[in-house]
Amino acid sequence: MEPYNLLLIVLLTFLPTLELRFSIPYALLILEMNPLVAFFIIILANIAIGEIIFYSLNTILPYVLKIKIFERIYDKCVKRIQKKMHKQVDKYGTIGLALFIGVPLPGSGVWTGALAAFLLGFKRKDFSMANIAGVLIAGVIVTFVVIAGVNGFSLFVK
Repeated sequence: MEPYNLLLIVLLTFLPTLELRFSIPYALLILEMNPLVAFFIIILANIAIGEIIFYSLNTILPYVLKIKIFERIYDKCVKRIQKKMHKQVDKYGTIGLALFIGVPLPGSGVWTGALAAFLLGFKRKDFSMANIAGVLIAGVIVTFVVIAGVNGFSLFVK
């Protein structure tokens, strides 16, 4: 296994909208990596980027909000969203966020999941649990679909 390929799949995993939905098929089909090795590297990278995004939003935003215009926009938009979504967050909470992150569809994933968790006022621990569960769900689904697709296709090629 070349270090270049490992770095490549980690960087592909870090890309918004692509994430593991792209890096797992790329690693398995193009790089022909061992599925178990690819799965674990990509899962760890995807979990890490979610944590970095959530942490960055919570750390950097307070400084940005010191600028009055951004503070007004934030108060008007984000706080209103948080107030409206409070019931749904209480009802579905961490499980709902994990499913949002875990369903490998366009617009879902850790980038949007971290942003949604931040906007909805999730605590770091709750986001981390949803992030890990969601990434594992998505990773298993994508890996299974790729492997099943390759095996199913090979039945027709013989």
